[in-house]
Amino acid sequence: MITIYKHEKGSTQKVDSVDPVWLRPGSGVWVWVDLDKATAAESRILTDTFHFHELAVEDALAESHHPKIESYGDYLYLILHGINFKAREHMFETHDIDFFLGSQYLVTVHPGVSRSLAKIRDVCRRNDHALGEGPGALLHRIVDAMVDNYRPEVDHLSDRLDKLEREVLQRPDVTLSRQILNFKRDVSSLRRVVLPQRDAMARLARREYPQITEGLAFRFRDVYDHLVRISDEAMFFQDRLGSLLEAHLATVSNQLNTIMKVLTVLSTIFMPLTVLTGMYGMNVPLPHFPGGDALQFWWISAIMVSVIGVMLWAFNRKGWI
Repeated sequence: MITIYKHEKGSTQKVDSVDPVWLRPGSGVWVWVDLDKATAAESRILTDTFHFHELAVEDALAESHHPKIESYGDYLYLILHGINFKAREHMFETHDIDFFLGSQYLVTVHPGVSRSLAKIRDVCRRNDHALGEGPGALLHRIVDAMVDNYRPEVDHLSDRLDKLEREVLQRPDVTLSRQILNFKRDVSSLRRVVLPQRDAMARLARREYPQITEGLAFRFRDVYDHLVRISDEAMFFQDRLGSLLEAHLATVSNQLNTIMKVLTVLSTIFMPLTVLTGMYGMNVPLPHFPGGDALQFWWISAIMVSVIGVMLWAFNRKGWI
């Protein structure tokens, strides 16, 4: 699907096609072309009307690429990533949005629904000022909306981490190890998304390209600051998770040591009892205690209880229990 907006003389309209005259510098017309799952026929607008470089067009129509910015003289080609967290897979799903930014136009290419672009399209329908500021400002609006979608996901991670810390401290369980490791996968996935995006925004904020004016550079600098904070939070999450995993493993190890100590004490106590019952269970004549056959069981029971008492007293005296 292809959507085209034209801004001329203070008014933004949705049109069906692009007049090449609009794309000339100084035409007074600003154009936004959005290609959503473009067909082969629709994608020809990139080469036939805008005459973009074939390598840039090939990248734009491909499924996935690393975030980057490339200059082709009269226009910039950008690849940025939107974000969507998939809890079951423990990863951040990303979708490419490719941008072609010229003096009179902005072209966006994406392989499916984008929350950010849908939001900006709605703004353009209702507000002439959105596209009226120029293609560069429209690019900033879209990128800013994309980065804004990162914040709820990061806040959700922070809430999950706080809850996980409470569980580790209050209710240590061996199953928490898997939760911590899954959480580390989530954070690693977030960093893989944010860091390249941050570097791309840094180049726009530094005004490395003539298409980015000083005023736009200030706007992109604000977006860059947001990405820096998010990447710093991701690193902080990793540090907390490392400490949390160490604390959890230490707690589980202490629990295991306690269990092993109890089992060892029980095994040690039953060793002499097993010898005693084994001896008197043999079918051979053994010395009998006073009182006849009726009291032999009680003699053996009394000796066993005495042995248990002495061993527990000895273990306690040595500080083993």
